[in-house]
Amino acid sequence: MHSTLSLSQYVKKRNGLPLGASHSMRNMLSRSFGAKSFPIFWHYWNPIWSYYLSRNVMRPLATYLPISLSILITFLVSGALHDLAVSVVKWKTIVFFTPWFGLMGLIVIASQKAGVSYGHLAWFVRASINASFIFVSLGVTYFVEAILLWI
Repeated sequence: MHSTLSLSQYVKKRNGLPLGASHSMRNMLSRSFGAKSFPIFWHYWNPIWSYYLSRNVMRPLATYLPISLSILITFLVSGALHDLAVSVVKWKTIVFFTPWFGLMGLIVIASQKAGVSYGHLAWFVRASINASFIFVSLGVTYFVEAILLWI
């Protein structure tokens, strides 16, 4: 059985600093982009959001589904919630984040299965690789969306 951490404990564990501490954003960005793999990037990214996704989506799904499918669905749910927030602000239906986050979820799963690790590389190189995964998946999503809208 998993022990349940409070939000404060979870953030400190992920970020290395207490919730609301000075330089917490800098620490999160440094840990995320300097991560030794794309799954680890997501481990450190936005600890408050990941706390709630982990508790309310990932863990419940993982009790019934394979972990890879639970990861993918969690990324899709996160994307859908981002789409919902943007749709409310723009007052029109937006479906962009769901496929983009789904693609990033597939990259996380594939890189975990392949055992991809670049922890031996310098921080700047690791940050460039992690940023590349984000920007390439963003570009692919934009490109596919443009084609679908053009058809």
